[in-house]
Amino acid sequence: MLRRFGMPPRKRVSQTLMRVLLKHGGVVKEFASGQQVVREIADELGLNERQRSACLETVYRKEGRLKKSLLWHRLLFRAADALARHGLASRPTRTARLTEQREWMLTEKGLDEALGLCGIPAEKKESLPLRSYEVQRIASTLARSARAEDYDPFDRGKNTVVRQEKSTLRGRGFRQAVIDAYDCRCAICGLKIRSPDALSWEVEAAHIVPSGLLGKDDLCNGIALCRLHHWAFDVGWLTLLDSYRVQVSPRVDGLPPTWGRIGGYECIRALAGNPGRIRLPYREEIYPHPNAMRWHRENVFYGRDR
Repeated sequence: MLRRFGMPPRKRVSQTLMRVLLKHGGVVKEFASGQQVVREIADELGLNERQRSACLETVYRKEGRLKKSLLWHRLLFRAADALARHGLASRPTRTARLTEQREWMLTEKGLDEALGLCGIPAEKKESLPLRSYEVQRIASTLARSARAEDYDPFDRGKNTVVRQEKSTLRGRGFRQAVIDAYDCRCAICGLKIRSPDALSWEVEAAHIVPSGLLGKDDLCNGIALCRLHHWAFDVGWLTLLDSYRVQVSPRVDGLPPTWGRIGGYECIRALAGNPGRIRLPYREEIYPHPNAMRWHRENVFYGRDR
C-alpha cells in the first residue's frame, strides 16, 4: 500500500519528524488524529489528500470486527518508533515517567542529528532553549529535590575537574527547571512572552549566588527573571528580602531623572513602592532559600552600607 499511494520512505519521515520536533523545542505530544503537529509533518512532506486519507483495514477474527486506521498515521508511528529504537527520541511512555505527559522527546543524540538536518551549528545547542530527555531528567530531579534548612548555596565541587558535557547538561537542566517552576514568567514584573516561532521564552534562569562564584545549579539558588530585571539583580540594583519582597538600592535616588525609564514608566524606582511579594513557584520547597538571598544582600546589593 505504501508503494501504491506513493508514500514517502520511512527515513524521510523520520528526518522530517526530527526537524519538526526541533521546531517545537524538542518535544511534541503523543500523536493523535486531527492533532496540529500531525498535519504539520504531513505538510512538510507534501502529502496530498489521497495519501492523508488512505486507510488500512485490520480484521480481528476472534472478535469478528474490522478496524480501520490511516496509512499515513501508521507510517508516522513507525518512523517515530525507529527514532526511539536508535536512541534519537524517547517514547511517550518513557517520557511520562519524568513529565507525567505522554510526549515524544528528542534525546541529546537526536538533538545533535536534528540540528545537523536543519543546518544549525552544534555549538548553538547550549544557547537554545531546547528540551532533551537527558536535560528533562535533570530538571525533574531538581524540581523534586528536598529543601535543606541549613542550605549552603555554594557548590564546593565546581572547581573540581568534570567533563564539559556533564557541566553543560547540568546548566541546561537548571535553566529548564527554573523557567518551568516560574511558569515562564518573570518573578518581579510578571512578563511572560515567547518568540513568534514558539522556541524561546524571554524569561531567563538567574542564579542568586552567581554560578561564576560557585553558586549551586538548583532551584533554591534560582529565580526566573526577564532580561532587564536579571541584569538589575546581578549588578545590585535589586535584591530580595526574606519576606520575598523586592528591595531597591537607595542609590537609585542619585540617578538623573531621565534614567531608568521606558517612556513614562519607571523600571526600577517603581519597585521601591511595591509592598507585594514576587511571583513564586507552586511549591514552597523550591522557593529561593533565605541563605542564598542573604548572601546576595550582603555581597551584591548596593544598600546604605556600600
